[in-house]
Amino acid sequence: MNGSTLQTFAAECAEELPGAQLEHPFGPDWEVFKVRGKVFMLMTEVPGRPVVILKADPGEAHALREQYSHITPGYHMNKKHWITLESGEGIDKELVRELVTDSYRLVVAHLPKAERPVDPHTYGTSTQAAQ
Repeated sequence: MNGSTLQTFAAECAEELPGAQLEHPFGPDWEVFKVRGKVFMLMTEVPGRPVVILKADPGEAHALREQYSHITPGYHMNKKHWITLESGEGIDKELVRELVTDSYRLVVAHLPKAERPVDPHTYGTSTQAAQ
């Protein structure tokens, strides 16, 4: 998966999520996906490399960075809670979809219950993956 394919696929995954909206608050070079006004995914280019920036559980983020050379701390974000994903070995559609969904669920979980478009504890888990 090359960089533009990575971003295209990540955007397709994000657009399928209930309540997700694409905005450009930092100008045309940044695509920012939000749910109920809270950012869960950013896309831009870091000197010529298309990247996807996602929220991640700190423990999982550390494990992902250990396992994949193409996953690094969040670019311009809190390095503990965000990861930067770029195309490369091991970065496939299944992983991208999982990371986008996880980021979305982490953000939804911190919304007031009345504002949540889905239940973050069950959304995207194996019971719904078959749909």
